[in-house]
Amino acid sequence: MEAYRDQYAKLFNDGKGVAVIGISTDDDTVQYNWARDAHFPIFFASDPSGSVVKLYDVKYPALNYAKRVLFVIDPSGKITHVMDPFKELVDDSYTELAAAVKAAGEKKP
Repeated sequence: MEAYRDQYAKLFNDGKGVAVIGISTDDDTVQYNWARDAHFPIFFASDPSGSVVKLYDVKYPALNYAKRVLFVIDPSGKITHVMDPFKELVDDSYTELAAAVKAAGEKKP
């Protein structure tokens, strides 16, 4: 998540016309304190029941936790790019993400 924060301006047009939402099954209080202390410029949502995990089928089949999947959604609400799993430690992942965000932002709703 720190890479999102550190590359926010470049990856997400400095927040102009882009909303970034990190969804986790962590408790909202824990998540809030962690995000505040780390100075994240993005939104976070807490999904302790795993509803979003089930809805988008992003759970490791043999394990009891969610995968790191990244969805890019255009202004009309259509998913235009999926990175499954999102490899946060690989530099090329951020190049791919930046291109996908740019392409989604160029689509007219």
